[in-house]
Amino acid sequence: MQANVLKRSAVAVAIAGAFALGGVAADRLLPSAAFAAVVPTVNPAAPTVAVNGAPAVALPDFSGLVEQYGPAVVNISVTSDNRKVLGQDENDDTPDLQGLPPQFRQFFHNFQMPRQGPTRGVGSGFIIDPDGIVLTNAHVVDGADNVNVKLTDKREFTAKVLGVDKTTDIAVLKIDAKNLPAVKTGDPAQTRVGSWVVAIGQPFGFENTVTSGIVSAKSRALPEDSYVRFIQTDAAVNPGNSGGPLFNLKGEVIGINSQIFSRSGGSQGLAFAIPIDVAMQVEQQIVKHGKVSHGRLGVAIQDVNQALAANFGLKSPKGALVSSVQKDGAGAKAGLKPGDVILTLNGEEIAGSSDLPPKIASLSPGASVTLGIWRDGAEKHLTATLGSIDDGKNIVASGGKQDLGNARLGIAVRPLTAEERRDNDIAGGLVVQDVAGAAERAGVRPGDVIVAVNTQPVRTVEELKSMVAKSGKTVALLVQRDNAQIFIPVTLG
Repeated sequence: MQANVLKRSAVAVAIAGAFALGGVAADRLLPSAAFAAVVPTVNPAAPTVAVNGAPAVALPDFSGLVEQYGPAVVNISVTSDNRKVLGQDENDDTPDLQGLPPQFRQFFHNFQMPRQGPTRGVGSGFIIDPDGIVLTNAHVVDGADNVNVKLTDKREFTAKVLGVDKTTDIAVLKIDAKNLPAVKTGDPAQTRVGSWVVAIGQPFGFENTVTSGIVSAKSRALPEDSYVRFIQTDAAVNPGNSGGPLFNLKGEVIGINSQIFSRSGGSQGLAFAIPIDVAMQVEQQIVKHGKVSHGRLGVAIQDVNQALAANFGLKSPKGALVSSVQKDGAGAKAGLKPGDVILTLNGEEIAGSSDLPPKIASLSPGASVTLGIWRDGAEKHLTATLGSIDDGKNIVASGGKQDLGNARLGIAVRPLTAEERRDNDIAGGLVVQDVAGAAERAGVRPGDVIVAVNTQPVRTVEELKSMVAKSGKTVALLVQRDNAQIFIPVTLG
């Protein structure tokens, strides 16, 4: 069976005569009061009765919405002379999948392409300002040498890319035209799960195709997209819809169709749109400053499960657990430590780890934030001055050999050497050489570095044994693995 694949919606295609298409999310949408005339009328005194005896419900008519706002949706075609458009490598006909988990992939629709000549791709976009400002996805225009925008009245314009923000996957274009049809934007926060929505784009190159569905979920976090909480829909979404608008019942744009989750590369009812308020924040910065800045706290975080909550004395699993702190970053300067659980940001609750990155990223570098944290069984407050998201640095883990043991955990460990501590910029830790029993069942692996036990730093085997002996039924190990640190709760043997 093919693995499920999350794919970004735009497409790379080759050479004159061949064309490729991007993909979009689409959901059904009820018309607003402005379109009331096109909604089927049902006589309440004599409701239609279905065969099974249940009252039939009239479905919405979207023709009024499409007629009024469809002209603001544009087709975007791009060309590149170096085969790098839309993330494609110059020596490979397959998408660049580096850095994405196995089950998630960028959304491309590829054809066999000659090795010579320009690369072509297509996507969608929409006009937000009558003077020619167009929004689309960053991956639609990424690497393009030429960007062409085509309106529904067949006029075509060469677009200038004002700016691209890969963090949120938003690009802002400008075309030389006036008095253009433009969309109006809505508030994604007011959108309810189950509401009808409509998407317009050019799936597989079919211009101005309308699809509909409902909002399946809100605030959906996806791998490799931790700075955006997506609107999930069940609309028919396919390559070429990338960058197109997602409309609500009032004819307002509430999102930009960006990704799908698919086994086949086509629509399977799992589409994801970037909330329009996120896109408009990006657009305002690009138009005003020519670039986008995002705040950075400089910590790695993970979810708090029931076992970790019990270890840290929390009444329920909530918040974002700090697993590592970037040296000299905003979090370190504010006093954050591994083992702290961030419960609030500027008074707003952090229900889970996926809540924190988009909130931080929406703020500007230099902004002051108040963090409500849980530490040592009590709630405290810290103030942090955010850095820039471009300042991020990785902390690298190390492995080793040699045998020292701890039977209750079921692991064999040894201390880090001075060279390993220096190379990885950590004060100390114990390298896991072999693992079995309780630690293996919890997910500890050979090569992991145990940095702390129940938030207390550990440097020697004797310290580890002592800390474990004093623990109850469970122990929380702070483990450094590859480029990250995570807490692993272990039910002791």
